[in-house]
Amino acid sequence: MAKHEGLDEVFAALADPTRRAVVRRLGQGPANVSELAEPFTITLPSFMKHVRALESSGLVRTSKSGRVRTCTLNRDRLALVDGWLADQRRVWEQRTDRLEELVTDRQETP
Repeated sequence: MAKHEGLDEVFAALADPTRRAVVRRLGQGPANVSELAEPFTITLPSFMKHVRALESSGLVRTSKSGRVRTCTLNRDRLALVDGWLADQRRVWEQRTDRLEELVTDRQETP
C-alpha cells in the first residue's frame, strides 16, 4: 500500500467540485489566485481555503512574489491517482476476462 501513500489526501481534495475546477484550470498552466477565483461566486478568503486544501494534499504548489500568489499543478500527485486507477482497472479487467472464459466454457460444454 506504500505505493499509494497520500492517495486519501488527494481524493479528499478532489472530492470538492471547486477544487476539481481549479485543478482542471491549472492543467492549462500556472495562474495566480485572483485568476483562479474569478469564475467562482465565493469570497476570496473562502476560495483560499480551497487553495490551502489543494496545497496540503500536494496537488498544488504555491509561490508568492510580492502580493501575488501563483499556483502550479503538481502533476506527480495526479500520477498517483492515475497509478491507483490503473491498478484497479487491471484487477477488474482480469475479473471480467475470467467471467468471459467461464461463460464461454459453459456455452461450449453441452
